[in-house]
Amino acid sequence: MNANMIRWLGEATVASAMPFPEIVGKLISEGVEYYHVDYVLSQFCFYGTAGGVVVVPLLLGAPRPIEPLLDEEALRSAIVDSQQNGQKFKDFSRRAVESGVAGYFAFLSGKRVIYFGRKGDQHVEWFPGAKPAEA
Repeated sequence: MNANMIRWLGEATVASAMPFPEIVGKLISEGVEYYHVDYVLSQFCFYGTAGGVVVVPLLLGAPRPIEPLLDEEALRSAIVDSQQNGQKFKDFSRRAVESGVAGYFAFLSGKRVIYFGRKGDQHVEWFPGAKPAEA
């Protein structure tokens, strides 16, 4: 993993400097297997397939208090807005925190995101078209 490129991609995410699918493609090509967005610590942690880790500040402005309960309906609405309407990352993050999201793990090779709240509640969101058929 090229730490400078990963840092730049983290900053580009916050600035909405390029389409998010393009950022994901570049992260994968740089050897990122998954990443963690931590709204409590205001940071990204990018984890490489070979074991490396790159930490990038999540510069979203003044931290907001994270709601105590995870509101999955509000979170799902924010996710859909990003996927279908090109919502900017900062707006998504504000809405996620207002929905009770303390952080999330985005598993690039696993094609899913696991959002979690302050009490351990979780929401799994599959990448579009990636959810396996129910058995």
